[in-house]
Amino acid sequence: MGHLRQTVFERNVPARSVVDHALSTTRQAVFWQDDLGDSPALPALSAPVRADVAVVGAGFAGLWTALRARQRDPGARVVLIEGRTAGWSASGRGVGFCGTRLAHGGGADAEERAALARLGHENLAAMGAAVAELGLDCQWERAGVVDLAVEPHQIDWLQDAAAAAARAGVPHTLLDRAKLRAEIASPTYEAGLVRPDDVALVHPARLAAGLVRAAGELGVEIFEHTRVTRLTPPGRGTGGDVVLHTTSPAGEAEVRADRVVLTTGAFPPLLRRYRRHTVPVYGYAVATEPLSADLLGAVGWRGRQGLTDLANQAHRYRLTSDDRIVFGGYDAVHPYGGRLHRAHENRPGSSRRLAEHLLTTFPQLEGVRLSHRWAVVADTPTRPGPFFAQTAGGRVQHVAGFGGAGAAAAHFAAHVVLDRFGVLDGGPQTERTTLGAVRRVPAPYPPEPVASAGLRAVGRALDRADHHHGRRGALLRSLDALGLGRDL
Repeated sequence: MGHLRQTVFERNVPARSVVDHALSTTRQAVFWQDDLGDSPALPALSAPVRADVAVVGAGFAGLWTALRARQRDPGARVVLIEGRTAGWSASGRGVGFCGTRLAHGGGADAEERAALARLGHENLAAMGAAVAELGLDCQWERAGVVDLAVEPHQIDWLQDAAAAAARAGVPHTLLDRAKLRAEIASPTYEAGLVRPDDVALVHPARLAAGLVRAAGELGVEIFEHTRVTRLTPPGRGTGGDVVLHTTSPAGEAEVRADRVVLTTGAFPPLLRRYRRHTVPVYGYAVATEPLSADLLGAVGWRGRQGLTDLANQAHRYRLTSDDRIVFGGYDAVHPYGGRLHRAHENRPGSSRRLAEHLLTTFPQLEGVRLSHRWAVVADTPTRPGPFFAQTAGGRVQHVAGFGGAGAAAAHFAAHVVLDRFGVLDGGPQTERTTLGAVRRVPAPYPPEPVASAGLRAVGRALDRADHHHGRRGALLRSLDALGLGRDL
């Protein structure tokens, strides 16, 4: 590989005293959930229940699935089971980007890639319409996104993307260094590609809380603090039902259902055959205190777009409604064996690194304090993008692998699984159900200790590429050729 060059974040490290001050009053807490405050308590399941559709997991995928199921069939009994509280995990912790990318295009032909792009825009528009129609108070902003070159070699990538967008008639705008810095004043920016229609910003915890309210008003029965311990498929002794066995502070109870949707994210899936199809990856974020009008003026950013750089170890950041900056990304940590533990959420080194990178990006913020630092764990497949699996003749649908990009893809996934139930009832296949990206299940990860060793090797290779003009080594090129890879 030769000599590894420093990135902009290593060439321009802020003074230790400046970073210490920024972190001096930071709390280990999720900003979005603090800002939301207390939500109405929902009951635990205390008695057996029979449902037409039972959904496990009350993140975005589960909430949208339950809500859309009732909208499609107002007479159906829909039950939603959550082990803790709705939206408490990944769905309520992300940076709050809702994008148009639904699935990985690798292996797809040009026609399918075009269909995925169109469906992604239709999906985001449908989410925006639902936010308005359901009165979801989630600070929805169709602000767009700017892809940022923060190293000279990344300018070529933006130019290629801009040329491809122009050929497709897509309204993207390439800004050179001077024009970009005139809009958003960061000394790290070399160029930017403005994609005005591709991202909406949302307050994730408020979106989850709004979906809980709207689903309840539509008649969805939601039970919190109720853990599903196992699933029994239809067979002898089940009366033809799919049976979910649950435990809660109120005791053990069964949910018997005609159809089941499993949306448990990074937590171990109830279908053992898919336990190696994703791995949990922890990411980290920080939030500043609200910025003054003078500081906002110094930064610019009047368009309030989402911002993301093009490194493999990328940053994603945005402004909140009260003018904080939420800044996340870079570090991605896979715990050995995929074991989830609260200890992984508190990584002072990752928080410090984010503080350093934020202050490198906007040195104008010297003197500003960070109010919050937190972690989010994503279910990450070998192929970027969610995947869809099924068992029991299609009566049990399993969706996973959002990889930290589920705020919008979860809404699309809800329609996919409900379309599949429609096919099961004799209805036609839909465009969504016939997509290769929906029909293909990604390869599983190898067993331990190979999985962890391989993930560490990929992480090192991505870091080397970032330090070597973006050049991908033999390992990354091999994964690219196989259509494998991870958005870290």
